Amino acid sequence: MENSYLVEAQKLLNQDAFSQWMGVELLDAKENYCLITMPIKNEMINGLKTVHGGVTFALADSALAFSSNTKDDAAVALNCYINFMKAVRLGDVLTAESILLNETRKTAVYEISVKNQDDELMASFRGTVYKIGKKVADL
Repeated sequence: MENSYLVEAQKLLNQDAFSQWMGVELLDAKENYCLITMPIKNEMINGLKTVHGGVTFALADSALAFSSNTKDDAAVALNCYINFMKAVRLGDVLTAESILLNETRKTAVYEISVKNQDDELMASFRGTVYKIGKKVADL
């Protein structure tokens, strides 16, 4: 049986040039859930020889987008924040897992954990999305 949520999330990724440029790969998607991965590349390193925080934020934001748009009801980020736990380094492979925490008619809150290849928590991200009243397929 085909996973329709994974198919829809992959369609979003196929249209997402930025996530593709970062090297994001979709591992799993379910209703209000996704798991993505991304290898750290040299161009993601900052002046302190660690990964630029914006890269980690962008990975989590992509996970938020893919998980919050699985039901074809378009949702956009309304508010997001991140806590960095450990420095990400060149050669790391990050995974971001997005899980729905709460949902109302117009908003939803997701928790995204970003871990490295050793399953260490590198960042914790929380995002609130606003459901814009349109279908993803119509955008």
